[in-house]
Amino acid sequence: MNVILIPLFKVVSIAIELYIYALIAQAILSWLVAFNVVNTQNRFVYSLFDVLGRLTEPALRPIRRFLPNLGNIDISPVILILVLIFLQSVLAQLVFSLAGL
Repeated sequence: MNVILIPLFKVVSIAIELYIYALIAQAILSWLVAFNVVNTQNRFVYSLFDVLGRLTEPALRPIRRFLPNLGNIDISPVILILVLIFLQSVLAQLVFSLAGL
C-alpha cells in the first residue's frame, strides 16, 4: 500500500502546485491586459490568456457565485489558492498517517 500511496500523493501534490501557478499566471496576465501593458491583439498573448482562462475559469466560477460584489476586485483566485493549499495539507496528513510515517 505504501508503495503506491506516497508516489500517488506526490503526483497529486505536483498537480495542485501547477494549478496554483496557473491561477497566479492568469491573475497577473489579466491585470496586465486590464492596464494595457500587454495587448490581446498579440497572438501569443491571446493564446496564453485563452488557455489560462480555460484552465482556471471552471474552478473560479462557483467561487464567484458565492462571493459578494466587491466592485472590480476579484478575490476568487486567492480563495481558490487557499483552498488548494488546505487540500494539499489534508492529503499530506492523510497519506502520512496511513503510511505510518
